[in-house]
Amino acid sequence: MEKIHLQEVVEYVEKHIGTFHERRLSKLRELRLKDILKRKNPYLFKAKDLTPEGLVQGLLEAFLSSQEETLFGEFLEGLAIYVCARTLRGRKSAIQGIDLEFEKGNVLYLVAVKSGPNWGNSSQIARMKDEFRRAKRIHRTNNPNSHVVAVNGCCYGRDNRPDKGDYFKYCGQQFWEFITGDPDFYLRVIEPLGHRAKERNEQFLKAYGDIRDCFVEEFLQDFCDGYRIDWQKLVKYNSAATKQK
Repeated sequence: MEKIHLQEVVEYVEKHIGTFHERRLSKLRELRLKDILKRKNPYLFKAKDLTPEGLVQGLLEAFLSSQEETLFGEFLEGLAIYVCARTLRGRKSAIQGIDLEFEKGNVLYLVAVKSGPNWGNSSQIARMKDEFRRAKRIHRTNNPNSHVVAVNGCCYGRDNRPDKGDYFKYCGQQFWEFITGDPDFYLRVIEPLGHRAKERNEQFLKAYGDIRDCFVEEFLQDFCDGYRIDWQKLVKYNSAATKQK
């Protein structure tokens, strides 16, 4: 196993973290109020007795939280693959569902990288298991004597029962140590992630404020009577049956 220096991580982050911030801002600017309203539960809004501003704020925060988790998860997964390429000559697998593969000792590891431990429902986990089984069959067909181990690697969080029977699940410290050999790597990697964060967040917050204000104005015009939310109109827009032609 090769050692990766923190400066290499810093350089990777500086080169790629901008993409996360750009996509985050792009997703915000692509938002349309009525598209979000169609996907949300108007009865929940009523039960919370929200003001027009509170309703719009809640819509934006819920959407952005989900988007940011996904986008940053993709960045973290890319970082893990880069790190593994440096330490263990890990390589992108050609097999669907497998993010990287590498040899360690006499074992070939097939790794599906996820951002955190609670990444999927039972159907998604079952699909991952199927992909692990298929990948193992492919490798054993080419090399019947190979010892192949499947791993679900998660960039943060913890799982105190890593042995799942037909695969291992390493999270947080365990995962980063698994691909670097350094038990403290999960701590070292946090600092570079703040590269130009203040500047990027100021730009994002300015755009967020502008879009929030526009959405509030649009909502007041289309779904309010004065400053009072017209709940009947909102529910009809969200849930009324459309006539078939």
